[in-house]
Amino acid sequence: MRPSRRAPDELRPVSLERGVVKYAEGSCMVKFGDTHVLVTATLEERLPPWLKGQGRGWVTAEYGMLPRATLERTRREAAAGKQNGRTVEIQRLIGRSLRATIDLEALGERQITVDCDVIQADGGTRTAAITGAWVALADCIGWMKSRNMVKTHVLRDNVAAISCGIYNGTPVLDLDYAEDSEAETDANFVMTGDGRIIEVQGTAEKTPFSEAEFLALMALARRGVARLVDLQKMAVG
Repeated sequence: MRPSRRAPDELRPVSLERGVVKYAEGSCMVKFGDTHVLVTATLEERLPPWLKGQGRGWVTAEYGMLPRATLERTRREAAAGKQNGRTVEIQRLIGRSLRATIDLEALGERQITVDCDVIQADGGTRTAAITGAWVALADCIGWMKSRNMVKTHVLRDNVAAISCGIYNGTPVLDLDYAEDSEAETDANFVMTGDGRIIEVQGTAEKTPFSEAEFLALMALARRGVARLVDLQKMAVG
């Protein structure tokens, strides 16, 4: 039995609320159960110096966790003077995931920065951030289209992410913290709307896992991502 009493293939309650920040070109409050992430997408008419003159744009991401997003207060990274390795890894993952399905040439010589701020963490912050980031990015592209800044389909597909793991010997979907902290294996899957894989991160926390167990996790992830993509499509209309 899972601590949450969910079925092995059951997601936590998921919500994607758009337009939650007045000034951002795109925004989304994403909730995977008790994991809540505020995502904003900002359009800028500038590019990193190494991209100038190449006729294409860029999408990048930043990720952070508020001090009381967790059970005990976490010191702000700004106070420490640098980002920790986990933060850098996650924001690079978010950026890669979003760029995988965007036509950077159609975007033009502009940059979209997606900020993901974890308000409350209960496992799966990176997967929630990626799923909500796509909604904020889609809204930013919609904002541009309404102003005739882009004329073609910039977003080629959806992107969503979900965690899976082996808990008490059973493959389960969408780990909360209680499961993640005790899982024998945990993994994160980032996929497109048509089921292609962008990235897989998998780790044996206690004992190595078999190919059959990995395939069981992959099957769970495919079903979970398909549900998340349906929710994204409903959110953006």
